[in-house]
Amino acid sequence: MAHGTLYEGTGIAGRSTISSGPPGAPPTRRARLPAQLFGEGITVTGATLWQLTWRDGIAIERDARTLAELRRVPYDREGWGICHQPHRGRLVTSDGSSRLDFRDPATLRRRGSVVVTLDGRPVDRLNELECVGDVVYANIWATDRIVRIDAGTGRVTGEITAPGLLSAAERRRADVLNGIAAVPGTGQFLLTGKWWPKMFRVRFVSAPHPGQDG
Repeated sequence: MAHGTLYEGTGIAGRSTISSGPPGAPPTRRARLPAQLFGEGITVTGATLWQLTWRDGIAIERDARTLAELRRVPYDREGWGICHQPHRGRLVTSDGSSRLDFRDPATLRRRGSVVVTLDGRPVDRLNELECVGDVVYANIWATDRIVRIDAGTGRVTGEITAPGLLSAAERRRADVLNGIAAVPGTGQFLLTGKWWPKMFRVRFVSAPHPGQDG
């Protein structure tokens, strides 16, 4: 989300789109990618936004208001997730591995990277990303698990599990959880997934450790 607008990208072979509009309402703008491109993560960087493609070797810059394509730039990894840390002057991207790359928001050139670890072990399949200050939330592909990452060190500082959001019937028609958007100023998040029939507004809360009251 940015400026009260929810942006959503879909990655479907031959039918990838990007849309925008008020949260909880039908999109007011939509753009379709050329059939040969498989759309992936998106992030807003002020008046423009970046849209990654999966294995096509390019990223697309768009006008954030109209979604019109402005230019394409070469992209040197598989495109999975992307989010913006404006106070750091950088983008954070994922490629399905355990690494997060830091990139220039104007050119997408890599400036550095960090390996994400939990208890000293790499965390693979980092997918959708959402930046909140110095924290990066990352969905683990093909799971209902989200990890909270200290972007400075790569260390996982928390784990979120989100099973049971869909009914059994909805789950049979749905694919993976792969949509995370922070709702600015609320401490809440929007969660959704591929082919999911709805979006959920949630708050992440701490669970008691085994044997702990509460």
